[in-house]
Amino acid sequence: MWDDAERRLKQALDEFGAPWEVNPGDGAFYGPKIDITVHDALRRAHQCATVQLDFQLPIRFGLTYNAPDGTEKRPVIIHRAILGSIERMTGILTEHFAGKWPFWLSPRQVMVVPVMPMFNDYAIELQNKLHLQGIVIDTDLDDGSTLNKKVRNAQLAQYNFIFVVGEKEKTSGTVNVRTRDNVVHGEFTVEDITEKLIRLRDTKCNTDTLE
Repeated sequence: MWDDAERRLKQALDEFGAPWEVNPGDGAFYGPKIDITVHDALRRAHQCATVQLDFQLPIRFGLTYNAPDGTEKRPVIIHRAILGSIERMTGILTEHFAGKWPFWLSPRQVMVVPVMPMFNDYAIELQNKLHLQGIVIDTDLDDGSTLNKKVRNAQLAQYNFIFVVGEKEKTSGTVNVRTRDNVVHGEFTVEDITEKLIRLRDTKCNTDTLE
């Protein structure tokens, strides 16, 4: 039974197509397993995901099922942990991205910065529109802060994109876009930038490229 399970796991790995290797003697006592190892920013290896075949628990619990041919069969339990330890996986990702989460993972995707209090209503309108599209977006309505300070605060808070809006943007229905790394992308219509952000999120791109 163990040999048959190993054969099936090897077949699954071969069909998947990624390189793999056997780690002799590392199987669990109840059956062989597939371990997924990832490397952090310092090239240290960490075991995260695992898929294990368990023959023992079905026997101990007396589990059976009726096969299509009417016979009674013993099932195999598959233990499946995609992330392993959530804390460890989160730590690896945080270290890997150095705290600069790609847009699709970022808890702070967009900050809207009005240049003057008279444009706060337009900033809130933008926030509501993009929020409805599932974008994580905030507005800085602190009237006591300068424009430069608002932009700098958003960059330090690691917002992927900062939308600066004023008279020109409100009149034309646009936003002026820059990044946390102070790359200025320029002016986009609200519809255009929304489409680009949705594409960036849904494709799970690890670089914040507006294409």
